[in-house]
Amino acid sequence: MKLKKGFVLRKVADNYVVVATGEASKNFHGMVKCNGVSADIWQGLIDGCEEEEIVSRLTDKYEVSPEKAAEDTRRVLREIEEAGFFSK
Repeated sequence: MKLKKGFVLRKVADNYVVVATGEASKNFHGMVKCNGVSADIWQGLIDGCEEEEIVSRLTDKYEVSPEKAAEDTRRVLREIEEAGFFSK
């Protein structure tokens, strides 16, 4: 799973957003608001993590079961894919 180039995660006040930069901004206008968990998943993708490592990071950071972390990770990854943020 690799994110398309040109999308960056930023913390703005108490919120996280993904915005397009450079060439990506020609086709994507706006931003995606993320909660903390979604931002952690996005950061995992930036760091080159596979799904299992992202789940492990979530269970280490939050008081959540591995099953719940895996469910949340799969949901967010599906949303990222459906929005077209993964490179092919």
